[in-house]
Amino acid sequence: MSQTPQVQEFFDQNTKTFSYVVADPVTRQCAIIDSVLDYDAASASTSTMHADQIIAYVQAQQLTVQWILETHVHADHFTAAQYLKSVLGGKIAISHQISVVQDTFAQIYHLDIKRLNALQPFDYLFKDGEVFKIGNLAAYNLPTPGHTPACLSYVIGDAVFVGDTLFMPDYGTARCDFPGGSANTFFDSVQKLYALDAETRVFLCHDYLPEGREHYVCQTDIQTQKTQNIHIHEGISKEEFVAMRNQRDAGLKMPQLILPAIQINMRAGQYPEPEANGMSYLKLPLNYFKSG
Repeated sequence: MSQTPQVQEFFDQNTKTFSYVVADPVTRQCAIIDSVLDYDAASASTSTMHADQIIAYVQAQQLTVQWILETHVHADHFTAAQYLKSVLGGKIAISHQISVVQDTFAQIYHLDIKRLNALQPFDYLFKDGEVFKIGNLAAYNLPTPGHTPACLSYVIGDAVFVGDTLFMPDYGTARCDFPGGSANTFFDSVQKLYALDAETRVFLCHDYLPEGREHYVCQTDIQTQKTQNIHIHEGISKEEFVAMRNQRDAGLKMPQLILPAIQINMRAGQYPEPEANGMSYLKLPLNYFKSG
């Protein structure tokens, strides 16, 4: 039984997001992780160019989709989970802590949280540390909150998919100032990742190409992160990290797409229910968030 998944990345230049198809090379079962639905903010229109690349790959490789996994509720892009499920099948899954995010943002958007909970849009909610399989590949989730309360990393064979928790070592770590975020909690989450085997392959959700590097990169490893991550390498205390992270976050602007994206992503990619004219509408809470 192979414990080395076949991993194919897909990159969205607009949002600097990596999506993945993770397959068991024996059974040809696969999971799709952190997909992207294209969104044009000026026209408030969606398209499926990047998701269609994933579909073409899955079909060309004759893979069967078991899971469509979200590492967290993304604030910088729309998920293509519903579209991918409609074409390829699979269960859309996320942490059971999604309820915390849904409750928080339902209040911000003034949505009916009871109705949202009754119509839970995710097919499956993982318990903390739950074991699952992709074909014959052993997998489990590792709760890594701090960026958001519902962040999960997925350990699949010899690889871990960390969402926004870690970036490339020369760029550092995710922000912790979103509602429900915590730099203290984030530090503890990273220590759980650093306890994995040193050679574990680490696949990232984003790369923002810092000055001095010419190419986008999606993969590193635990040992490199532990020794070289500019924000949270060995020897950095929790107090030092929290002070650094809080200071940096205080000067950051909100992500461009956070307000439309969260509404879609906390619904597993479903659009808001159409109104009487058949159109779906996004809500924007004026002056709730202040620009950094």
